[in-house]
Amino acid sequence: MNKSLLMVATGVLIAIGITATMDATGYSMLSALPLAALVGIYWAVQKFSREEIGLVWGNRQFHTIALLYPLTVLGSITAIAYLSGVIDTSSANWEHALINVVAGSTIGVFMVMITEEGFFRGWLWAALKRCGLTDTHVLIGTSASFVIWHISAITLDTGFDIPAAEIPIYLVNASLLAIVFGFLRMISGSVLVASVCHAVWNAFAYALYGFGEKVGVLGIESTHIYGPEVGTLGIVVNSVAVLGLWFWWKSAR
Repeated sequence: MNKSLLMVATGVLIAIGITATMDATGYSMLSALPLAALVGIYWAVQKFSREEIGLVWGNRQFHTIALLYPLTVLGSITAIAYLSGVIDTSSANWEHALINVVAGSTIGVFMVMITEEGFFRGWLWAALKRCGLTDTHVLIGTSASFVIWHISAITLDTGFDIPAAEIPIYLVNASLLAIVFGFLRMISGSVLVASVCHAVWNAFAYALYGFGEKVGVLGIESTHIYGPEVGTLGIVVNSVAVLGLWFWWKSAR
């Protein structure tokens, strides 16, 4: 293993180790923050340019796609859930949900950009590209690292943990989402574009469907079926959307 790849592997292992330790010791709400420090350290050591890291605005067209992806996927799942009669908003706190959506879609963009997106689609993306990997291999490497990094949050007692039976489903959905975020980073050259998609997804998905054992504002109990991250319907709709993005890009090129 050459020096550059060794640095990449070390950085990813450090990130996973720190986050897993924080998840295991009751600091899960803050476990993404060390990623920001790691980005700063490795960025300074390896002397990446802003363009390499992806700190550019990106074309408006790609920002539109970044917004449309979560809204289309979550909107489709919600429509199916409504037609299936599983939505129960009798106890919904819409004001609280609206605050979470607005905060998650605005402040959340900055937060994921300096943590998860900044690390995986920013530094790690740039580091793997500098190692000479193709875009496809970089997309696979960053997506796999992103999914592995999330394992401690869903398996330990973090408040985000899910039933064991839902873990494989979550990992598939997380892989599909990682591919989407990485794909947006690849075609736009911007980590901000990926951050917009990531933040808007989190804001709406968690407000509407909840996370872990918590039920969202839609009151759907059977999230193992209808959950966008832990449900089988999520796998189906996310898969269709990913394929749609891919074919759109191929035809656009």
